[in-house]
Amino acid sequence: MEYPTEIRKIIHIDMDAFYASVEQKDNPELRGKPIAVGGSKERGVVAAASYEARKFGVRSAMPSVTAAKRCPELIFVKARFSRYAEVSRQIRDIFFEYTDLVEPLSLDEAYLDVTQNKIGADYATQIAREIRKKIYDVTGLTASAGISYNKFLAKTASDINKPNGQYVILPEDAEAFLRKFPIHKFFGIGKVTAEKMKQAGIFTGGDLRKKSLEDLTLRYGKSGGYYYNICRGIDNRKVQPDRERKSLSVEHTFDRDLMTMDEVHSSLDRLADELLRRLQKQDKSGKTLTVKVKYGDFQQITRSHTEEKLITTLDEIRDLSKSLIDEDLLRPEGIRLLGIGISGFLQEEDTPNQLTLEF
Repeated sequence: MEYPTEIRKIIHIDMDAFYASVEQKDNPELRGKPIAVGGSKERGVVAAASYEARKFGVRSAMPSVTAAKRCPELIFVKARFSRYAEVSRQIRDIFFEYTDLVEPLSLDEAYLDVTQNKIGADYATQIAREIRKKIYDVTGLTASAGISYNKFLAKTASDINKPNGQYVILPEDAEAFLRKFPIHKFFGIGKVTAEKMKQAGIFTGGDLRKKSLEDLTLRYGKSGGYYYNICRGIDNRKVQPDRERKSLSVEHTFDRDLMTMDEVHSSLDRLADELLRRLQKQDKSGKTLTVKVKYGDFQQITRSHTEEKLITTLDEIRDLSKSLIDEDLLRPEGIRLLGIGISGFLQEEDTPNQLTLEF
């Protein structure tokens, strides 16, 4: 196996059942009980589940009705994203005590490059252990960590000893590890692709390694090159501390399914107002608007439109979103969720336009 010329030390920190754990920490009555953050017994979608709930098969993104059937004792808790963001900032401050090369992926996970670190530690495993302990001391929450020489392997490793554990994949061990690793556990290979691979006789990283780059590209398009590399432990991506988000969106799940265009338009007006506020807060503007529609039977569609100029006003967001949804999109099942988002953000070399809120 060929190792990269520069061996980096990468840590992937992943909080354990973050949203649910915050709720259990803040409310002792919820500790040790199966809880779901988001949704209700009647409708909605689970945003996160405690480990007690996961034992019953409750998972994030699962319809709440399904979750309640799987776990009759399930307790639904309203999401408090401002609280999760507050705790996430505490955790991120801990990361920066060790390195400035921190790439957040979400509120509850991040990559850290500790090749050169602020405490002069020789071993990334030592740093990961210290970080996990400090997170617990400061927040009362547990975290898991994966340590390796690239981002793909570090993220893979962080799942192995969850919760409240860590795992290291050394350069000399990576080839043997990946040869035996189940294909459906490879980060970046989704359920559908994994099933297709199994039908083609690919069950492990070793099976995937037998396929040529040409074969994988022919079968899986651009993703073929990624699959060819990861089964060989190759991932040259650097930790990007200034990781730019590529889109910004808002969505809402309704207590009662929308059945008329008047209801849809009224909801889009409110979503447009919220989206513009978030764009202004992030100082972002883009050219592509996307509308997301989820029906009562959980089927989902999206429609997008790209303007030649930046979308900057409330009226533009409202008008474009409404133009993407017509009577043909109404179904007897009704609409349970609407979302709108902006992408195609302004690049640094472009001249920024001022976002305005029209009254």
